[in-house]
Amino acid sequence: MKLWYVAYGSNLHRDRFLCYLRGGRPAGAARTYTGCRDPRPPAADRPVLLPGGVYFALTSLVWGGGMAFYDPDLADEVPARAYLLSSGQFCDVLAQEMRRDPGAEPDLTPAFGANGRRVLGPGRYETVLNVGELDGHPMLTFTSPHGAADAELNAPSDLYLTMLATGLRESHGWTPEQATAYLMSRPGALGTVRP
Repeated sequence: MKLWYVAYGSNLHRDRFLCYLRGGRPAGAARTYTGCRDPRPPAADRPVLLPGGVYFALTSLVWGGGMAFYDPDLADEVPARAYLLSSGQFCDVLAQEMRRDPGAEPDLTPAFGANGRRVLGPGRYETVLNVGELDGHPMLTFTSPHGAADAELNAPSDLYLTMLATGLRESHGWTPEQATAYLMSRPGALGTVRP
């Protein structure tokens, strides 16, 4: 089965995302990724817009500073990037985000319906959400189990912001100024983005 993994954070940056598939360490990151059992690149990728918003919270063990999370209840719009993957690849990416070994394939059936949701645990990226459909395939992302209103907001690191800004330019063709304005307007963001 094919599905779209929808990235709204550092995985907007294609080379960074490919470390989840092939394994490796993204430039500047404090973690090396195992990679997927199936390391092939995505069958396709597309820029997409999601209803809702992104906020920065908690502390990243990879980048330092706050991490990006998606909140479908925020009154905004999220520039994202959809990667067409097999369900096994999606599960392996999800496992690595949850700091688990790839290989398990949790039942994601509750996430496949309209506005579907599957909570796999209380952790940072253990809530899988259905955010729509594209070309007949479901679009899934993962986020925190709670929204921005209940989050421990925290400013992201410059390195992380730069990764996000690069991803926005790659996927949506935004200028450095557009990326900076967007990122600095997110709940939890402080400081500036280096182009």
